[in-house]
Amino acid sequence: MSTRAESLLRRMVDIPSPSGEEAELAAFLARELKDWGFETHLDEVGNVIAGRGPDSGPTIMLIGHMDTVPSQVEVRREGTLLYGRGTVDAKGPLATMICAAAAADVGPVRLVVAGVVEEETFGRGATHLLEGHRPDVAFVGEPNGWSGVGIGYKGRVVVRYDVRRPAVHTASPEEKATEAAAAFWNKVVAYCEARAEGTRAFDRPVPTLTEMGGTIEEASMTVACRTPPGFDLAEFERFLADAAGDAVLKIDDRTPAVRVDTRGAAVRALCSAIRAQGARPTLKLKTGTADLNIVEPHWNVPMAVYGPGDSALDHTDREHIDLTEYAKAVEVLRHALETLAGELVQPEEAAAAGVR
Repeated sequence: MSTRAESLLRRMVDIPSPSGEEAELAAFLARELKDWGFETHLDEVGNVIAGRGPDSGPTIMLIGHMDTVPSQVEVRREGTLLYGRGTVDAKGPLATMICAAAAADVGPVRLVVAGVVEEETFGRGATHLLEGHRPDVAFVGEPNGWSGVGIGYKGRVVVRYDVRRPAVHTASPEEKATEAAAAFWNKVVAYCEARAEGTRAFDRPVPTLTEMGGTIEEASMTVACRTPPGFDLAEFERFLADAAGDAVLKIDDRTPAVRVDTRGAAVRALCSAIRAQGARPTLKLKTGTADLNIVEPHWNVPMAVYGPGDSALDHTDREHIDLTEYAKAVEVLRHALETLAGELVQPEEAAAAGVR
């Protein structure tokens, strides 16, 4: 592993960047990546965009998020392990993309690395990318282990529920606000359980009660439901409206699940590169939600999710990455980019030569 690559990741992790507060890290990357051979700028929402190669060439885009959850982890190194918030989720994958894109020999292909904001909330940075970019192939950076390839992420529906009831004595048989809220939650759980298909977590809608509070007179809750591909959101919303009764219901997020075509060029290139490093690639379906859910349905190009790190460490106070794995991931992604570049350039060269 090059000292430069390790230094880049360490300096990225040293800069706190909870969602909504990514400006310092973005400014650092905009300066730093010029020395790595990229042209850089900050876009209107604070994403850092770094590109190299001709504007006219086919484009491979690599998207990693700069933000983290709010809590911090002491930044320290123990042997080959680097601890710190974001080492896994997802500054490690973003640094991997930067190093691989800087090192890859891709000829006339343009590489664009986007460090995006607010993935941990509602994907503001990735959503903004849809307005001005249309790559030929794309990768999203999330931890799946250096020999893992992410091919699917569940969707998410976030529901806010607020209910009021008249003030009554605790001995009264009339429904209290807290009881109405509890009944609503139980209905949501039963609805999701009735629509669970198969045994894999990826195929089951899973509700989580993320926030709840109340009294006899007022109660509120927030429910985040992770949804599988094919989940009928319209039917779910009709159910929610009926189950809520006279309560006030607000849906804050409607992110559909996504699953990429494993025969696509991005997945194939990564799998080939992982085999070249002596490992068997593992295709992974994830129960969380990522920026893949935002960009893949709009761009509809070959895509995959890649990045070093153990996702079980996401958001924990034990978050760390093995720098040996980080080094392997850089090499895998570099190899994959070069493979893809060859595939993207060949049709153009054939066309220029008049071959049909």
